[in-house]
Amino acid sequence: MPPAARVVCLSALLLGRIAPVGADGAVTIATDRPAVTESSVVVPAGALQSENGMLLTDSAGEYVLDLPESYLRYGLLPRTELRLGLPDYYLHLPVGNSTTSGFGDLSIGVKQQLGPLGGFDLSVIAYLSLPTGASEVSSHGYDPAVQLPWSRSLSANWTLAGQLAAYWPTQDGRRNDTGEVTLLLDRQLSAPWDAFIEYAGDFPQRGGSSQLLHVGSAWKLSGRAQVDVHAAAGLSAAAPRWFIGVGYSFLYLTH
Repeated sequence: MPPAARVVCLSALLLGRIAPVGADGAVTIATDRPAVTESSVVVPAGALQSENGMLLTDSAGEYVLDLPESYLRYGLLPRTELRLGLPDYYLHLPVGNSTTSGFGDLSIGVKQQLGPLGGFDLSVIAYLSLPTGASEVSSHGYDPAVQLPWSRSLSANWTLAGQLAAYWPTQDGRRNDTGEVTLLLDRQLSAPWDAFIEYAGDFPQRGGSSQLLHVGSAWKLSGRAQVDVHAAAGLSAAAPRWFIGVGYSFLYLTH
């Protein structure tokens, strides 16, 4: 069985809350950024959330600046959101004739919240990447993906979370089934400030695994806005040596 199919099957063994609320009962922003593990809850119905960032990656001495990492999430129903991944611009550094830069592909998707179930928040995300990017950057394929993020509160300040996912990217004109597993431990340092440590591993059918040790922190400027910073080190030969990024997100409630 391909790795991606095994991950989907394992997800059935796992047994989400509506958008988080603060102590005063007000809705607070909950982002997918900056962890690899997506949030296990959806945005509120009728709300629009914009998540944006910038990432600098070192892959075997090749540096790539990736921005704006923009995701738009719209709450269609109380437990359903629509998702639009805007094309990123990949700038290879230093800029020269031997480097290729350009916009990546657009993605569209949906997220459905399934919980809470047995103390777990759980959602399923399905999306499709469309070959809209530059010739040197696009996969040139219609690439589906499924993600199952989950989380469980361990105490008032500690949360355990993770994600099982399957991706079917087009590489060299054919599919390369890829399974993913993540595990994250989050600590609430104060009411607006949290930090996390995370393991993330991608296991493609062809090529070596990409495994990362990832740390980051997010600060809520208000109940509706957040800034973040994060960094990772590669744990396997196929992973980037390191990356570092920053981000800004905001939530707009229509009512």
